[in-house]
Amino acid sequence: MEEQRNTADIKAFLLGILTHGSSEDGLIWLEEQKQRIEGDASGLKLFTAFSQASRYFKKELNRINPVAAREAERLIPGFRPAAWNQLQTARTYLLTHFQAADSEHFLKILDRLLESADMHEQEAVYAAFPLLPYQESLKLKAAEGLRTNITSVFDAIALNNPYPANYLDEKAWNQMVIKSIFLQRPLYKIVDADRRANGDLAKILIDFAHERWAAGRNVMPELWRFVGPFLTDEDLKDVQKVIQSEEPLEQEAVLLACSQSSLTLAQKLLEDHPTVKSKIEEGKINWEQIGQQFEEKTV
Repeated sequence: MEEQRNTADIKAFLLGILTHGSSEDGLIWLEEQKQRIEGDASGLKLFTAFSQASRYFKKELNRINPVAAREAERLIPGFRPAAWNQLQTARTYLLTHFQAADSEHFLKILDRLLESADMHEQEAVYAAFPLLPYQESLKLKAAEGLRTNITSVFDAIALNNPYPANYLDEKAWNQMVIKSIFLQRPLYKIVDADRRANGDLAKILIDFAHERWAAGRNVMPELWRFVGPFLTDEDLKDVQKVIQSEEPLEQEAVLLACSQSSLTLAQKLLEDHPTVKSKIEEGKINWEQIGQQFEEKTV
């Protein structure tokens, strides 16, 4: 992957989003600030504008039509601007105009920005990672951000963000998923979740499920997404336990996990439930649908 981003198209795309949802005064202010930021290597203009942006832009979600969604995907696979609000977008636009001399300079400015940032400003910075330059250099910063105790800041990195799947090492990725499950975050919003699933994570999650059951508690159905491709013969005892439970969503999830497994017995368990099997084949049962249903139940 490219270490240095060409951000011209990204800047134009962000401005296009803001043009459709912001006031004229806000857009005039934004143009003035971007010019000041571009000419200031100290970062002071960026820090000031980043804070002042809340005076001109609202926390209303962006209105993204299908054409814009496809353009976002073309620019950066997994980029989901519909999950951002206008204030986040404006702050990201400002951040993309800071011109650093090198990665060390950029990280120094980013550190200073985060040190003084409030919760919403931190969310904007971390969510912007896939759009920023020096992608490789941001890995440790992303891992640091995932250790936050502020759920919305954690979400800004972990959810609707392609950066973790593209750059976190396996250990950091697994820790992110485990924390997402512990916090019961909507796992279907993790970008490229299936691509980064791995055997070590599956083993950890099976152990986690055992701990939950021993405490008389259920596990979130989406957990099985990360286990399915790595099911072992021994795990099938747990699968059968869930199938025999009285929770339809958990049953569907574990059978969907079976559909991802190459084990003969896993396929046999799926065959024993033809209605669910048919819905899986038709795409009526999938991980996004399961995640959305579980999220609705827990809100």
